[in-house]
Amino acid sequence: MPTRLNPITTPRHELRAEKARRNREAALNAFIGKKAEIDEMLARLQALSDDHFNAHPDEVNWGHVGTLEHYASLLKRITDSAFGEGEHAR
Repeated sequence: MPTRLNPITTPRHELRAEKARRNREAALNAFIGKKAEIDEMLARLQALSDDHFNAHPDEVNWGHVGTLEHYASLLKRITDSAFGEGEHAR
């Protein structure tokens, strides 16, 4: 009876396992990079909001309101997607 190789210890399996490990590591690095990108955008938006979106109270007009409505609608799309709400409700 021929000897069968243990598929868990073959060089081919080891190569696949190493490739899978490198792939997971690359995905984690990409995830961390995208998270940092989002964190930076959120920090900038928070700073802009803290500064009332660069609008002086004596100068606020309906154009400012429209701009904030636009920003809010874009952010709503993101929060709906992230939290499974709105059109993304499960």
